[in-house]
Amino acid sequence: MQFIAYLVVAVAGYLLGSIPTGYLVARAKGIDIRTVGSGNIGATNAFRVLGKIAGAGVLIADGLKGYAASAWLCSGLLYLLNVPTADAETHRIVAGIAAVLGHNYTCWLRFKGGKGIATTAGVYFALAPLAVSIALGTWIILCVATRFVSIASLAAAVALPTAVWFRKDCPLLLGIATTALGSLAIFKHKANIQRLLAGTESRIGSKKQETPK
Repeated sequence: MQFIAYLVVAVAGYLLGSIPTGYLVARAKGIDIRTVGSGNIGATNAFRVLGKIAGAGVLIADGLKGYAASAWLCSGLLYLLNVPTADAETHRIVAGIAAVLGHNYTCWLRFKGGKGIATTAGVYFALAPLAVSIALGTWIILCVATRFVSIASLAAAVALPTAVWFRKDCPLLLGIATTALGSLAIFKHKANIQRLLAGTESRIGSKKQETPK
């Protein structure tokens, strides 16, 4: 029964996370977001290509996917499967990881998706709100200071696992999972890192458009 419970929450979390919000919002406006801006379906490119209102909608929706997977969806499924509450946290972590993987590698777009920053934040507002608040503060400070969303996101990807590990009662699985998700977020930013090193990365407010990758 435990294996089935893990499988169900993992598949459900993945499918929820795999909803390509940015792509769908752009399609509603007659735009294939994969062919403009950076070519990414995440909130940063949505802000750049679709405008502030649509971009904010994508950001919130991507975050809610992660939160809903680890909180509402997981809780509902565990109740239906009659899983003991003592095992709930582990299942929530599994559902959250699956949601981020679904966002980053959505089955609806040939397993090409976003970078997972907003979805990961949503997951950790359910699992470790203080740690993600620290990471969010780091993101805001560096985003304002540098006007590079990529630098802010990379810093947040380091700040989140660091804050989680420094929790007094940090479960080992949560620490390992957070480190893995932070590493994945950094990996997904490899093109941004290359552009930063080359001096071609776009800042907030810049009119220069990135070449789709």
